[in-house]
Amino acid sequence: MSRWVGLVVVCVVVLGAATGCFLRSDSPDDVVTGFADALSRGDVAAAAGLTTDSRAARPAIQSMLDGMGEHARLTASGSMIDDKKVTGTIDYGWTIRDDRTVRYQSTAALEKQDSAWLIRWQPDVLHPSLRNGQTFSYSDDMDYRTPVLDRNGRPLMTWQPVSLIGLHRDHVDSADRVAAVLRTVEPGMTGAGIRRQFAASTDAVQTVIRLRSRDLAAVERSLKAIDGVTISDQGALLSATRALHSPAMAGLEDVWRETITRTAGWSVSLVDADGTPTDLLKQVSPQPTPPVRTGLDRDIQTRAQRAVDAERRPAVLVAIAPSTGAIVAVAQNPAADRSGAIALSGLYPPGSTFKTVTTAAGLARGTVRPQTALPCPGRATIEGRTIPNEDDFDLGSIPLSSAFAHSCNTTMGALANRLPADALPVAARELGIGVDYVIPGITTVTGRVPDADTPALRVENGIGQGTVAVSPFGLAVAEASLARGETVTPQLISGQRTTSDTPTERLAPDVVDDLRSMMRQTVTSGTATALRDVPGLGGKTGTAEYGDNTNPHGWFAGIVGDLAFATLVVGGGSSEPAVSVTGRFLRPLLS
Repeated sequence: MSRWVGLVVVCVVVLGAATGCFLRSDSPDDVVTGFADALSRGDVAAAAGLTTDSRAARPAIQSMLDGMGEHARLTASGSMIDDKKVTGTIDYGWTIRDDRTVRYQSTAALEKQDSAWLIRWQPDVLHPSLRNGQTFSYSDDMDYRTPVLDRNGRPLMTWQPVSLIGLHRDHVDSADRVAAVLRTVEPGMTGAGIRRQFAASTDAVQTVIRLRSRDLAAVERSLKAIDGVTISDQGALLSATRALHSPAMAGLEDVWRETITRTAGWSVSLVDADGTPTDLLKQVSPQPTPPVRTGLDRDIQTRAQRAVDAERRPAVLVAIAPSTGAIVAVAQNPAADRSGAIALSGLYPPGSTFKTVTTAAGLARGTVRPQTALPCPGRATIEGRTIPNEDDFDLGSIPLSSAFAHSCNTTMGALANRLPADALPVAARELGIGVDYVIPGITTVTGRVPDADTPALRVENGIGQGTVAVSPFGLAVAEASLARGETVTPQLISGQRTTSDTPTERLAPDVVDDLRSMMRQTVTSGTATALRDVPGLGGKTGTAEYGDNTNPHGWFAGIVGDLAFATLVVGGGSSEPAVSVTGRFLRPLLS
C-alpha cells in the first residue's frame, strides 16, 4: 500500500462557531499520525475531523483534555500495525506537573469515506476502556489537614469548613439588605462595595464574602430570607482564630499549597457522566506531609494587632527576633489596610529614628564618641538649610549621647555634614536598610538611602528627611541588626532560605554598645520616658515631615530582650502616638 498518494485540505465549521482545518489522505498511516499529532497540539477540531463522526469525537476529545486538567500535557504518536485490516495504534503519554506520567496504547480501525481514509470513531480510540458517556478525571490526593504553625508549634492557619455567600446579578438591588445583615459579622460590609464587585465582573453569581461556620450561624436565617442569595459550602485555609491576621500571612497559603502539592498522591480514572469512577488507570499514594513552620508568634502577633487596633489613624508594627531573624509579628489596623501592606513595603521618611544610622556612621568613622561635646542650639543654619529643634529647644553644649537621647536635630544635622557623601548609605546597608531581601512567602522593601551629593542634602538626610525613606519592616530589620551585632537576614518560613543583594556585615562591637547605651538613655531620660517602666527597653523616637508638614508621621523603634521592632503611626503629628502604641504592645508581653 502506498504511503502517500494525495492530500486534500478540508476546512469545516464545527458547531456553528469554530473553524477546524485538517488533512485528509488516502494513506491510513498519514491519518493515524495526523490524529496523534493533532491530539498532541490540543487541536480538538483537527483530531475530530480525522474521524468518521467528528460531531461525537469533538466533545469526547475536549472532555478528555479538560478532565486531565490544565497542568497536563499530552504527547501522542500513531503508527499502522496491520495494513490488511487497516488498523493502527496510538501511544498516549501524559505528563502532569512535570513529574507525573500516565502511558497507555489504544487501537484505531480505519475506513474509507469519499476516497479518503478516516479513523472509525469509537470512544475506545482515546483509551481501550473508555465507553460512551465516560471521560477522564485527574485528581490530586492532598493532605489539606496540613497546618501552618507559628514558631512555637501552635496552629497559625488550618483547613476549615467555610460558606460562600453569593448574590445573583438579577437581584443586585438586594445588595444593601445583604450588606446590612453581614455587617454584624463584617463591620466594613457595604451595599456599594457589593455593587462594585458586580461592576468588576460578568459572573451571574457574585461571591460577596466567605464566612466561618460560627459567623454563618449568626446570619444564615436572615440571609436566606433575601431573594437572590446563595450559600455554598467548601473548605479553605484560614487563620486559626478570626482575630489572627497579618500582611505576613497573606502569602502563606501559596507556600502551604506548594507543600501539600509536592507530597500529594494522585490518580487518573475513567468516570461516568456523574463523576462516578469506573476504571482506575493509575494511582500514586500521598507521602507524609510536614507542617509549614513559620517564625511568626501567635502571642506577639495578637498583642501587636491589639495595640495598633486601638489607634484610629493608620498604624503598623513590625517585630523581628534578632537571634534568628524570624519575623515574629506584622500588624496593621484597618485604617492602614486601606493602603495595602504598608508595614512591609510602604516607604516613609524616618525622621529622627534615622539618627541611629547617622550616629552609627559617625561612631564607625571615629568622627565622634558618645562623650564628645557638641552644640545643640534651638536653630542652626547649616549649608544654607535652617534646622530647628522641636519647639526650638536649646540645650547648649552637651555630649553626643545626650543629643541623641533628646533628639537634637541641630546636632545631628551638623554631624551628618561632617561625613562623606556615602557614609549614611554604607551605615544603613550594614543595618539592612536599602538591602533587597528575597524572603519566601513574603514581599518586602527595606528603604532607600542614596548618596548625599550636596552638603545641604547630607544635612537633611542626617535627620531622616531629604531623600531618605524606610519601611517599617526595614527599620525593624535595622533594630534587629543592631541587637544582633551584624546584618540580620530576616525569614518567614522555617527551612526556606532568604537571599539578599548584600552580604552580612559584622558591626563594630564598640559602635553597637555605644548605640545601645544611647537608646537606653532615650527611654530613661530622653524623648521616650513614657516607656521607662518597660524593663531593659532602648529605642529612638521620630517625627517625620512630609508634604506641607501639617500632620507629620510618628515613629518609635527599639529593642528589648530578643525583640526588635518598629512602630509607625501615619499622620500621627508627633512620635507620641507611636510611643503609646508601643506601650500597649510591650507591657502585656513583658508583664
